[in-house]
Amino acid sequence: MIKSKIMKIILSTSFTTALLVGAGGGSVALASNIDYNNTYDISHITRYNMSKISEQQNNAQFKVPQFDASTLKNIPSAKGYDEFGNLINLDVWDSWPLQNADGTVANYHGYNLVFALAGDPKRGWDTHIYLFYQKIGDTSIDSWKSAGRVFKDSDKFVPNDPFLKNQAEEWSGSATLTSDGKVRLFYTDRDSWAPDSGHYGKQTLTTAQINLSEANANTLKVDGVEDLKSIFDGGDGTIYQNVQQFIDEGADLSGDNHTLRDPHYIEDNGHKYLVFEANTGTDDGYQGDESLFNKAFYGGSETFFQTEKDKLLIGPKKQLASLANGALGIIELNNDYTLKKVMKPLITSNTVTDEIERANVFKMNGKWYLFTDSRGAKMTIDGIGDKDVYMLGYVSNSLTGSYKPLNGSGLVLSMNLDPADPTFTYSHFAVPQEKGNNVVITSYITNRGLYSDHHSSFAPSFLLNIKGDKTSVVPNSILPQGQLTIDKEKNTFNK
Repeated sequence: MIKSKIMKIILSTSFTTALLVGAGGGSVALASNIDYNNTYDISHITRYNMSKISEQQNNAQFKVPQFDASTLKNIPSAKGYDEFGNLINLDVWDSWPLQNADGTVANYHGYNLVFALAGDPKRGWDTHIYLFYQKIGDTSIDSWKSAGRVFKDSDKFVPNDPFLKNQAEEWSGSATLTSDGKVRLFYTDRDSWAPDSGHYGKQTLTTAQINLSEANANTLKVDGVEDLKSIFDGGDGTIYQNVQQFIDEGADLSGDNHTLRDPHYIEDNGHKYLVFEANTGTDDGYQGDESLFNKAFYGGSETFFQTEKDKLLIGPKKQLASLANGALGIIELNNDYTLKKVMKPLITSNTVTDEIERANVFKMNGKWYLFTDSRGAKMTIDGIGDKDVYMLGYVSNSLTGSYKPLNGSGLVLSMNLDPADPTFTYSHFAVPQEKGNNVVITSYITNRGLYSDHHSSFAPSFLLNIKGDKTSVVPNSILPQGQLTIDKEKNTFNK
């Protein structure tokens, strides 16, 4: 740590001179003296690959289909209570299905199950996990019923857990049907945001077994939870940034964005894993001014590196880039879903963005595919605008990498509607099917709290075709809102 602080002082001095020279119209003369190339033996979302996106994103191959606003519906069963106990219609945004260990949609006693974040449209901090269910074979949005909130407010106090007792919100995750037929949920425990009390929105990967029963032939209910426990909170900060490092760097006042969320469960060769959104730690490409001189984060030729670096050093996004150290991390679990091993990230986005969300990975046709969502407003790449949102994707021969960008850049889906448009979608999630080259893309439609009549809801699903290292949105493949699967015999699109 002492060495790191000395390095920062040296770099700060060099930057001052470099910026003065750059502002005067010359080159950044001192930069080459501290250039280096360190991959940390990790795959990277490089600036070179991301620079290709502005030329690709308007191609129909990548565009999220435009939905007809007049056909969109709220989820009829999405109801809850406001702070005064009144029954209200809820916003519903990030959602994820109950999946088998290989990522395909699980059959739970003849039902599809979806967990989703939902809350009062008038209270932005009201974020809890609800359970929705649908008879397999039904596809309309009206067929989704609600079992209500998964957790009671008191559940977090039952375990003797140092983190759960401070839980303020429940954030996104995943769910798997275990080999003995149980429903195992993984989610993000988000602490309260109260800096004066020492709470900075700490995020902790968490799990619980969700007990369900049929109240009658067509109604599921939550019969409580058990084995509710924390799994991982960032550790010692060497592999993944922890919340204390975020605080030490100045917390939100520094412009930093700390993430440790969206745990996605997967199994490989009998081993259990969680892949999740995070930020890199001190041993694998930490944030800071020195990261701007690492060629591994830029990619491309030496000429691209020097040109892009000099432009970044004197540009308006220099500070944002120096703080950008997003990662899709991975940990191995024991059979009881406790932490077994902290592993190095699958991929990082140093200097590009601090936030790569909705970690999603599965094996398909002998290849591993890794997907993530991100917002242009939090990126540092020329040609990418604040209204742009993306699903990025990467492919590998093994779960742990190395990962290469799909479509040459990593771009899989692009959407650039005004966030106030009721047909705006986000949290795109690829659901693998049992057969064929197509996956179903789910998301939510309409940002929360904007309209009295349009609530955030399941978006219409659509198909994405995957072949090797290429993907393409399947033309004319829009499905009903929230649909998860397609008929096996119809999943044969070829291109």
